[in-house]
Amino acid sequence: MHILLLGSGGREHALAWKIAASPLVTRFWCAPGNAGIAREAECVALDIADHAAVIDFCKTNKVELVVVGPETPLAAGIVDDLAAAGIKAFGPSKIPAQLESSKGFTKALCTEFGIPTGAYKRFTNADDARAYVQSTGAPIVVKADGLAAGKGVVVAKTVREAEDAIAMMFEGAFGEAGTEVVIEEFLPGREISFFALCDGETAIPLASAQDHKRVFDHDVGPNTGGMGAYSPTPLVTPAIHDAIMAKIILPTVSGMKQRGTPFRGILYAGIMLTTQGPKLFEFNVRFGDPECQVLMLRMMSDIVPAFLASCDGQLKNFDLRWHPDSALTVVMAAKGYPGDYQKGTRIDGLDDAAKVDTVEIFHAGTVEKDGAILANGGRVLNVCALGKTVTEAQARAYQAVDRISWPEGFCRRDIGWQAVEAEKAKG
Repeated sequence: MHILLLGSGGREHALAWKIAASPLVTRFWCAPGNAGIAREAECVALDIADHAAVIDFCKTNKVELVVVGPETPLAAGIVDDLAAAGIKAFGPSKIPAQLESSKGFTKALCTEFGIPTGAYKRFTNADDARAYVQSTGAPIVVKADGLAAGKGVVVAKTVREAEDAIAMMFEGAFGEAGTEVVIEEFLPGREISFFALCDGETAIPLASAQDHKRVFDHDVGPNTGGMGAYSPTPLVTPAIHDAIMAKIILPTVSGMKQRGTPFRGILYAGIMLTTQGPKLFEFNVRFGDPECQVLMLRMMSDIVPAFLASCDGQLKNFDLRWHPDSALTVVMAAKGYPGDYQKGTRIDGLDDAAKVDTVEIFHAGTVEKDGAILANGGRVLNVCALGKTVTEAQARAYQAVDRISWPEGFCRRDIGWQAVEAEKAKG
């Protein structure tokens, strides 16, 4: 098969690594890719926001499957445009992609189909939003309705913090994403990521994973796109897994089908484990980043038939197999992230780091220049490892991190701490 992958981050490097391992692949491109992806696929300088150019490339190169990595092209309807041109693409079309691109769309779906989530209200002006917050009090969650690169959510501990967040969003901090704001109940509990592969009718769960959103150790500092992840998580017991499938994933897939807009692709549920059971706080419509990296390390099955089965509505007889081992990834980011950071700094020691047993290094924001690897983003590297336990995977990942020489970079040193503590308690 001829396959084109769209995207340039750590998630896409992990997908490229997994796709490239498939015996079904004869030619494989990635647009625009990065320095790490270039080892797995032919990187092409396509603007993925230019749908006509992507379609033209696919026709010229007889591409039989397009795999869409990030959310922005999905929200822009690239899958619809590819389908109209007769090209198969993995991912949801534009209307179902609103499960991620509009918080209000998701909340309305939850109300319509009885999916457990926090109480909420939608607002199109700051005065009404402020009045609501003053009447309900804090803690409370303020969200920009649209896509804001994982940064449009403020968990306000005080009414003042909520008012500041409302002002910031309506003053255009997130552009178009903040023209409507959703304010919702704060859900206390433990947060987990849950992924399902969907074909419009059937949903099959992927392995569980846990990411770490806060920038610094001990879960302090601002929220980021994710500083590390591990799989499986001890927080998802068989009973919780079954409850999430029965109360959140399957009603969503069934509801979208009933509306005449079936959901195909990856459904990624951000779930809070509350005292009343699992509750949805957000949907994403693509693999998580960095959760994708640990899932790809643990997936034994060939991923290409899984993508095809999702596109073709053939998941009901499909099965995915997983390594029993644990996987963990540490994100190395440029100092200053998620605020201002410097680009173009040199990274050394990657080959030495990759020699640590079971370690894979996925590039997130890198370029190659004159044979050197340079940082080219906020989150720059994903240092991943497998182990019989999360503790063992964590030790290997940090052993590799310590072989990387990048003075302008940093990472959290406690990725996987919840699972490590649970493993210690078990003895």
